[in-house]
Amino acid sequence: MTHTETTRITVYGCGPDESVLFRELAPGLGVRPAVTDAPVSEANAELAAGSRCISVGHKSPVTRATLRALRRAGVGYISTRSIGCNHIDVEYADSIGILVENVSYSPDSVADYTLMLMLMAVRDAKSIVRRTDTHDYRLSEVRGKELRDLTVGVIGTGRIGTAVIGRLRGFGCRILAHDSRPADRSDTGVERIPLDELLCRSDLVTLHAPLTETTHHLLNRQRLARMKRGALIVNTGRGALIETEALVQELESGRLSGAALDVVEGEEGIFYADCRDEPPESKALLRLQELPNALISPHTAYYTDHALRDAVENSLTNCLTFESRSHHG
Repeated sequence: MTHTETTRITVYGCGPDESVLFRELAPGLGVRPAVTDAPVSEANAELAAGSRCISVGHKSPVTRATLRALRRAGVGYISTRSIGCNHIDVEYADSIGILVENVSYSPDSVADYTLMLMLMAVRDAKSIVRRTDTHDYRLSEVRGKELRDLTVGVIGTGRIGTAVIGRLRGFGCRILAHDSRPADRSDTGVERIPLDELLCRSDLVTLHAPLTETTHHLLNRQRLARMKRGALIVNTGRGALIETEALVQELESGRLSGAALDVVEGEEGIFYADCRDEPPESKALLRLQELPNALISPHTAYYTDHALRDAVENSLTNCLTFESRSHHG
């Protein structure tokens, strides 16, 4: 393929901010993007006719019926603008001839946000801000803790987990890590241990594992019960890594002292929507939001100008790489 040719790529689930970036970056790469804000579905798969490659967001699941419709429309490649692929049945897509790949973006967006949630959790920020909003300016009954006095357990040491560890070093806390993959031995000052030992020893646990069949409810009722009394949990990975109802019970009983969650099980169709007039039906989410020791944000850790630009640019580049491999293969 020569650089004078323009590649057509259909972009689904594209928000206004992403749309600006696609239109800014695409021409320089020789790409003509066809952009829609609608998430990809069986009904709109024909929009991709004429595009071998499409780009999708992470906010909506891509069903098998949708994948089949995309294949009929001639799609052979899906680039998801996310690190996780758990909203797409990748194996099924592969079996019908569609390759699915994720994008990498700056891990700093999620790592910074994770540290912010940790600090908010150890300082009981939710209660402080809530009280101050009602003009109650007394000191909290709960004294804050300092990170340097704590043992922090990092579950999952891919790019984001590693970036979190790098930041934690600056605070001087003891760092424990667990990953199912073999460790890179260069990370001095980090103790690599089995998951159950990490849970028993950590004052604060942060989750950075991908969501797979193996990691679904990684922190289930039994594992949550093994955690140190008074420990805190931070999750910027995927909601279903934690068995939410069991977490709610641990927080209500006071055995765990807090949770700061940017992702929640069953968030699909709730997060990114304005639910002010119609509260969501998820009882677990509503209960968590009521608890003074649970801080919830709507899957926003990745959302920085730098990371969004990375995701858009890498989604386009991945599609072009696939096109050139196909032409030369």
